[in-house]
Amino acid sequence: MQKYKEIESLEEFFEEIPEGTVASRYAFQAVNFTIPAFDEQKYSFRDCVFLGCEIPPRMHFAIGRECVVLPRIPMPFKVFPKELYSADTLYRGYDYRHPETIDTCYDTIVFQHYVSAGKYSEDIKETLTRSLHDHSINDALDDFLSRYDRKDIVAVMGGHILSRTSAEYHKIAHLSRILTEKGKLMVSGGGPGAMEAVHLGAWMAGRTTDELEDAVSILEQHPTFSDKGWLPSAFYVKGLYPQRSGFFSLGIPTYLYGHEPSSPFSTHIAKFFDNSVREDRIVSKPAGGIIFAPGGPGTFQEIFQNAALNHYQTLGYSSPMVFLGKEYYTKKVPVYPILTELMEKEVFKNLKLTISDDVDEIVGTIMSYAG
Repeated sequence: MQKYKEIESLEEFFEEIPEGTVASRYAFQAVNFTIPAFDEQKYSFRDCVFLGCEIPPRMHFAIGRECVVLPRIPMPFKVFPKELYSADTLYRGYDYRHPETIDTCYDTIVFQHYVSAGKYSEDIKETLTRSLHDHSINDALDDFLSRYDRKDIVAVMGGHILSRTSAEYHKIAHLSRILTEKGKLMVSGGGPGAMEAVHLGAWMAGRTTDELEDAVSILEQHPTFSDKGWLPSAFYVKGLYPQRSGFFSLGIPTYLYGHEPSSPFSTHIAKFFDNSVREDRIVSKPAGGIIFAPGGPGTFQEIFQNAALNHYQTLGYSSPMVFLGKEYYTKKVPVYPILTELMEKEVFKNLKLTISDDVDEIVGTIMSYAG
């Protein structure tokens, strides 16, 4: 069956659909049809989807009964976002020179509404609009990832409390910079700690090692996100080292952990309300492999979720599982020997396991994977 073609503006509409045409199998996202330039009498619509569009009353006569019309729904958040978020859109209204403005930025307003309405709300309007929002974000995420070969999408998972002063933070930032320069799209859970290091490294792609070290030295003065200077220092570094063109990274955070700020170094942000949907995307999209840095229960969940996907080759392939931290993952949290033993006992199959403390070795493992 023919796929619905997405139209996100009236300009796109005019380019795609000539006057007098019966438009069929289009998905219109937040298009304003009420402006004078649009003459609703010159078009008709069959088997189309209207998501959050502004539709003049007379236009409804041109919309066939088989069309799906979901009107604008007033909420503190965009119910039908047309594209992924960025640091600019999430932190709209925030000025790092005036830290108190964090209380009135877009992301804070949405999070406060989310908490007040109930993280696990039973209100039908709330659950509906959150689901519609996440559907739109997922659609935008698929559009964004379609630009990449699936083996070029690589993730790093790790703890949100990892300090900017830690050796692991430095290693993650360096390997992320190198992999980004080699054409990989680096993905994380989009928050602080190990996740921030991923996006910092990608942000500094195209710059020297000394410049990256200088950026980290500035950030180290505010080691964790509980420090009031954590967020302002990130924006300061962004201003000091503007991003070089052609390099991107993807953060996938959730409002369930909305008290953890999203990394400002992410160029693209897919922020979900439903954490289960978010977790699935984090572990299923990076077909080029996942690097597991030291973390806590959330990271352990992602390890075994990814192991299950690889075991069953649910997505048609098995990709590398690379563990950063021999001491951590063999002694403190012995996940690696457990997985190795389960492989030997054939409880798990198809796992491509590697463990290392060396950045170059990890980069080599990821780059050698052909998919």
